Order: sequence, then C-alpha cells, then structure tokens
Amino acid sequence: MDRMRQLVDILNRYAYEYYVLDAPTVPDSEYDRLYDELRELEADTGVRLPDSPTRRVGGEPIKAFARHAHIARLYSLDKAVTDDELNAFFTRVDKAGGASYVVEYKFDGLTICLTYENGVFVRATTRGNGTEGEDVTAQVLTIKSFPLAISYKGTLEVRGEAVIRLSVLEEYNRTAAEPLKNARNAAAGAVRNLDPAVTASRKPEILFYDINYMSEEVVSSQEEAIAFLEKEGFKTFGHTRLCRTAEEVSDAVAEIDVNRKKIDVLTDGAVIKVNEFSVRERMGYTDKFPRWAIAFKFEAEEAVTTVEDVTWQVGRTGKLTPLAHVTPVELAGATVRRATLNNLGDIRRKDIKKGSRVIIRRSNEVIPEILGAVEHTGKSCEIEKPEICPYCGQKLTEEGANLFCTNKNCRPRVVAALANFASKNAMDIEGFSEMTAAQFYDELGVCAFSDLYSLNEEKLSSLEGFGKKKIKNLLKAIEGSKEIPLDRFIFALGIGGVGRVASKDLARRFGSIEALSRATAEELVSMENIGEKTAADIISYFADSDNAAEIAKLLSAGVSPFVRHAAAGGAFAGQNVVLTGTLSRFKRSEAQKIVEEAGGACQSAVTQKTTLVVAGESAGSKLDKAKSLGVRVIGEEEFIKILAENGIPVK
Repeated sequence: MDRMRQLVDILNRYAYEYYVLDAPTVPDSEYDRLYDELRELEADTGVRLPDSPTRRVGGEPIKAFARHAHIARLYSLDKAVTDDELNAFFTRVDKAGGASYVVEYKFDGLTICLTYENGVFVRATTRGNGTEGEDVTAQVLTIKSFPLAISYKGTLEVRGEAVIRLSVLEEYNRTAAEPLKNARNAAAGAVRNLDPAVTASRKPEILFYDINYMSEEVVSSQEEAIAFLEKEGFKTFGHTRLCRTAEEVSDAVAEIDVNRKKIDVLTDGAVIKVNEFSVRERMGYTDKFPRWAIAFKFEAEEAVTTVEDVTWQVGRTGKLTPLAHVTPVELAGATVRRATLNNLGDIRRKDIKKGSRVIIRRSNEVIPEILGAVEHTGKSCEIEKPEICPYCGQKLTEEGANLFCTNKNCRPRVVAALANFASKNAMDIEGFSEMTAAQFYDELGVCAFSDLYSLNEEKLSSLEGFGKKKIKNLLKAIEGSKEIPLDRFIFALGIGGVGRVASKDLARRFGSIEALSRATAEELVSMENIGEKTAADIISYFADSDNAAEIAKLLSAGVSPFVRHAAAGGAFAGQNVVLTGTLSRFKRSEAQKIVEEAGGACQSAVTQKTTLVVAGESAGSKLDKAKSLGVRVIGEEEFIKILAENGIPVK
C-alpha cells in the first residue's frame, strides 16, 4: 500500500506537470513504466486509491445520463455588445458602492461543474438548466486537466469550460471518418456522449475559472478564487486582469479582442466580474443572471451570400416570422443555410429582396442574422407580404410591423404551444419535444394541453418509434407533471407577454389560477413587472371561453397547481422585504429564502409597496430611499431576533 500511495503521488505530479503546466519533467516511457507498475499492484491487491490515475481510463458506454442537482445554482451571464450596455453595468456597480474588476477570456465550449467532498473528486455534471444538470462523471474522468484529490477538505463545487483546442480539432479531423465543424460543438459532443471512449478520442480539456460553492469559505475575491484553483492543481487559462476603473476594463477587453485570434482556444468575448465577493452579495441576482458580472461579446463574423427564398413560420402566439433561405456560406465554423428576419418591417427597412446579395452575420456566433442588402441583381424581386396564413389559409391580421394568424387551431401554433407547455420551465414533461408534439398532432389528434392527460399505452403504441420503455417513461412524466408549482403552470399556459419572472410574480400575488382569472387591469398594472399590454393580454386570455374550458379540463384531469405557503402567521407574512448591504450571518440568497418561507415577498428595489428593509453593513441607496419613503428599517441583529422569536433556526 505504501508503494501504491507513492506511485499515485508521483504519477499525479507528472500528469499535473504535463497537462496543467505544459512542462513535463520525465519522458512518456518513464510515466508508462510507473503506470504499469501501479496497475499490477492494484490488480494484485484489489484496491484502487481514490485519486489513482487509473480511474481516468474510460469505462463501458453508459445507457443514459442521470440528472443531478447542483449545490448552488449555476447562473448564466448577461451580455453586452455595445459600450453603452457595458457602461450601464459599471453604473450598477457604482451604485453598489464601487469595486475592482477581473477581466477574463470567455471560452466557447461546454460548462462543467465538478464536486469534491472531503478532498476527493466525486462527480462531474453539465450546467443544464442551472439548477440541475447531467451527470457526466464517466466522461470527464477521461480528462486529465483537473485533480482527483485536493487539500481542501470541505464540500466544493468548481466551474470550468470543457474545450477542444483548435490545433487538436484540426489533428482529429485529419483522420476522422466524420470531421467536426467547430470546436464548440466538438467539445459539447465529446462530453455529452454516452461512450467515454469517444470523449477520450477527442482530447478535450477543462479550463477552470470559478468556485461555485464552498462549505467553508477561504476566499473573498475572484483573484483569491483563481489562486485557490491553481494551488489545488486545476488548469486555468492564466490570463486574468485586475482592473480598478472602467477605463482599465475597456483596455483589458480590447486586449482580449486582439489576442483571441492568436490563441489556440475558441473564444467569443470577455467576462467582466466584480472582484470582491462582499460587493457581489450586495448586488445580488436577477432571475437569470448575477448582477455583478457581464459577458462582453465581440463583433461576430460576417459574410456575403444570396437570398434564394423567404418562407414564413408561425409561432404559438400566431406571429409570422420570415425565414430567409440563403446560398450556403461558411461562417464561424458552421455552414449557414437559413437566417431569421424579425418581421415584415425588418425586411423593408433592410431592403431585403429575393435574389439580392446580403451581409449575413452569425450574431454572437450562434444565431444567423441578415444585416442588410449590399447588391441587387437583375434577378432581384420584392418579397411579397402574405395575405393568408401559409399553413391554414386564414386571413392574416397586421399589428405594427408584425403579421398574425388568428386561427388558434393552426397546426404550427398548436405544435409550438404543446412544446412550450411540456418544456422544462413549464410542466417539465421529460421526453416530449416539438417533434413529439407534431407527431401527436398529426397521428393522434392531440391539439389541446388536456389531451396529453388522456393518452394511454394503447394510443401511444400505434406510433412509430414508441416502444414499451419509451411509452412507460412518457406516461410517467405526464403523470408526474400534475403536481406543479403555480408559477410554472401559469408559464405553461403561454399567455402573451407572461414570461418566467412575471409568472412567479403573478403566482405570489394571486395564489391560485382562479384568483388570477378574476384579476382586474388595475390590480395587474399595479404589480412591479406587469405593464398595460401584458395586463391586457392576461385579461383577454382568461376572458376567452375556450381558454377557460381548457383550464377546467386540466384541473379535472388532476393537474394541481400549488403555491408553497408559509405557516399561518409567518414572521414576515404579507410583507414586501428588501435586503440590502452585507449580512454577516447570512448569504443574501439564504436570507431571501428565510423571508419567503416565513410568508414574505422579497423585492429587488425599494418601492412604495415595500414594508420592510433589512439593512446590513455598507447599505447604500436602497437604505436612503427607504428612509425617504418612511419604510421600516431593521438591522441584522433585529432580523435575527425576529427569527428567534418565531422559532426559525439560524445557522
């Protein structure tokens, strides 16, 4: 055992020098000799140490990815593409009291989260929806740019980007039966592949840049976090710029924009983060993004191609979107054949015609976009405004620059609505995609949400591609969707203008779908995130007898939307609470959860409706506004006293 421990430590040091430092100290033959000795000892003893490099050998292909919940949510980043948007970010930071910044490369691959417990690697997952991702431990174990054991003994989640270097991709494509078009898709496909051998063959690596969770915090800034990662043996890119002013940030971003074309990793921007964790706590989060970080996306690649045709797509709201079919063009590592135009007004403003030469851009290197016409030819002709829906023949209506099909039974409208209803942020019916919705509509006559709850094995067995296991899993997912939080049910209905944030606000304000259906325009508009148009859309939706009948059918089928209510008389029942400043005993997210579970509603800003402000150290403009409005303000000690009086434990 002593020799095994010695070999593991030596081999891990050699691997760190080779894969992380890119500075090997021994030839491959020496590494292989020691590795073979370790394998023989493991075979003889039947023991393999937790950090043995033999764990990194890819095993048998797995059947499916299991889902795993992250300890702390992995947020995505808000984006800026103009100096004005970046300046707005600086203004937010200044209002929080100011801070220094760290500027890093934004790599284009697949986000990976690694978990360690008691100093040992235990799991790797994808980001997924931010709350839970796919367990890709078997695949990630084939990657050698991270340690299997670390000195930190608490529970730890670290975040990195799985990438395939451009030179590695080029080498892979020389002999590949199916060459890969770009490094982003190659990296994602390597990790999200059921066969770890495929992962290993593409030679991805992980570049680490963030600590997502620490049970015992030993860092207080991004600078310290990067130093911690490097000390523990995680591979970082090695380019982190500390900036004191907005001008220094702009210079660092410009430097990355120039140098990104010289490096061996695909990158599409720079990430700007507030360095100090205390300021991050004060700034907090939106529903989607941290307020203390932003990604600055660089100018996308452009090319010139020809518009061959334009077709019209119909979405779940009935809005028609023009889709340009263009002569295939290579752009940012992908072949682009289609590009979305916003609406008829967009076509006229950009002077787009069939047969014309246009500039096409892969916006943020993802979404193809036509910027405008550069040349009209003898074959150019106007794109005619459709008068009837191309799918159902219904006469179209025109609202501003947009065209709408008003037929609620139009096939693409129904299919898109069904897909939205079953999506992850709505009813979360796993295994139900837009293709499934189309198949159900065409072959089973499923055209309403409630139709899903009358499906059975007999009906599904008639469909091509539906075996017993798939049928069983889908029916189980449909049944499981019946117990659903009210906000997700509201979002699933697809009410115009009601997104995830508005759905949560509506659920919290009205408490039931019945109460929401009776809401007045005045009640709706009085809410912080509901404007007049959205209020009108909500009232119109519930005034429609078909919609009312459909909701009744869903409830009759057993769908039971619920709201997590605090116990009667909760410590903050009926209160609108704003948390500001730094709390010494809580993270802001923890305090917010306590308030909500005790019946209160947390607001991001102080308004006329705010009833209580909990002010920690360095509370700024929110505290000033609360005082000017006469809102009750308490400190952290009084907050803790209220919790104690109501039997709420404090860690």
